[in-house]
Amino acid sequence: MSSPYQAPTTSRTVAGPAGAGPDTVPVWDPLVRLFHWTVVLGIILNSFALEGGKSAHRYVGYVIAAALAVRIVWGVIGSRHARFSNFVTSPWAVLSHLRAVVARRDRRYVGHNPAGGAMALALMGLITLACLTGWMQTLDIFWGVEWVQEAHEITANLILAMAAVHVLSAIAESVVHRENLPLAMITGRKRHASGTDIDHAGPARRG
Repeated sequence: MSSPYQAPTTSRTVAGPAGAGPDTVPVWDPLVRLFHWTVVLGIILNSFALEGGKSAHRYVGYVIAAALAVRIVWGVIGSRHARFSNFVTSPWAVLSHLRAVVARRDRRYVGHNPAGGAMALALMGLITLACLTGWMQTLDIFWGVEWVQEAHEITANLILAMAAVHVLSAIAESVVHRENLPLAMITGRKRHASGTDIDHAGPARRG
């Protein structure tokens, strides 16, 4: 009987565009990739290029909020690796994975690993809070309220800090598992599961 931790290997493709070789399978669908890069660009613009409180900053914030709303819905009804049920795990599963990383015995995941899933969920939560506190500042009742402004700034800084950890982790995992993860978020494809690889973090959700 096949293991539930192993990804199916029947959906291979022939050589095609960059990152889509004969041993790759589709993982990140177009909507997931569009959401990812929309948020990345929006956060870069609002953090380093656009002044807070100005119209352009607010409009970019609205775009990010709209993308997040679509992503949340897609996390329920979307493709296999996009669903929350596919990557949301228990804290114990995340800690177990991190211990394996420290011990250099972590297994490769085709989709999100438990730590990656937790990071995605945390970033979505922080982005939601940033959008909410940003919107609140446009309302008369919260105009100039210090705690709202501080909450927005702190949340934005936390997003940048966690995004930096996310990027460094992706680079480290790319080296360890010999797979270009940033490129996979562009092409949508990753190397198929083999050996002890795991399809996604879902089976570990109970720790």
